[in-house]
Amino acid sequence: MEFANAFALLANFVIVPAIAYGAQLALGALGVTIIFGILRFANFAHGELMSFGTMVAILATWFLQAQGIGIAPLPTALLALPVGVLGAVAVAVLTDRYVFRFYRRRRANPIVFAIVSVGVMFVLAGVIRIVIGPDDQSFADGARFLVTYRDSKAAMGIDQGIAVKQTQVITVMVTLVVVALLFWFLRRTRWGKAMRAYSDDEDLALLSGIDPERVVLIAWTIAAALAAIAGTLYGLDKTYKPFIFLQILLPIFAATILGGIGQPVGAVLGGFIVAFSEVTVTYAFKRFLAYLGPEGWAPDGLVQLLSTDYKFAVSFVILVAVLLVRPTGIIRGKVI
Repeated sequence: MEFANAFALLANFVIVPAIAYGAQLALGALGVTIIFGILRFANFAHGELMSFGTMVAILATWFLQAQGIGIAPLPTALLALPVGVLGAVAVAVLTDRYVFRFYRRRRANPIVFAIVSVGVMFVLAGVIRIVIGPDDQSFADGARFLVTYRDSKAAMGIDQGIAVKQTQVITVMVTLVVVALLFWFLRRTRWGKAMRAYSDDEDLALLSGIDPERVVLIAWTIAAALAAIAGTLYGLDKTYKPFIFLQILLPIFAATILGGIGQPVGAVLGGFIVAFSEVTVTYAFKRFLAYLGPEGWAPDGLVQLLSTDYKFAVSFVILVAVLLVRPTGIIRGKVI
């Protein structure tokens, strides 16, 4: 019985949240790794691209809510998500056309591209804060929980219940569908195979008749769509505040490099490893250990390795460790 209580507690505060967070990081890391695989540079504007797509989705959600349009008990944001995707794709394509293409045609160094992406990041950040403001924005509606703490506690007959939010389930389900479609596109379609060929050997791909501009356009479209979906799911599950997506860029890059930069499978794997690492290290295990110990016993302290204020430090440590020990990542990718 006490073991069941301990497992329920761990599921409630570590396993379920980490799975949802890992799915969000995986989508973000996939966008970063696709751009790196095709254009060979680290796009530091990806976090703000996530924020921009989410902002458009929020504005569309507010409009639908004002018109009384919804899909209760599901959140209205799911109806607005395609609008957010279109907004993010439009910004990504226009940025490539009027900024990155200039440097691409001059075969600029990847460092130059990375610096330019930082400039794009600041411009997007300014636009977002002008349009929607710097504060927390609420846009979630519909049912909050699919499984409530009280119901699960009564059903299992134990002291500790499990609460599962609807947004967590939606995040996992949407991620599964999106990742499956992405891998099908990359492996089964003509342009997906062209992207893989272009990523493996650009010169050979050009000799084979592959249109590089079309490949780049598709890459930006996919990366922007993934960014908008990841950002909107993150905002629904946690909160939307513009600066939060600049912070989340660190765990996304850590996931990308850990999995193997340029490797989509590695990006998904890295996203879940980083998420579980962050959540586990910052969780206070006092109650968990109390359930497993002798009756009436409990540790004196919280048994927490790091405060939640330092959760992004976990991503930083992972990032540095991977770059020092295995820069190619778990699945051998391109060395930075």
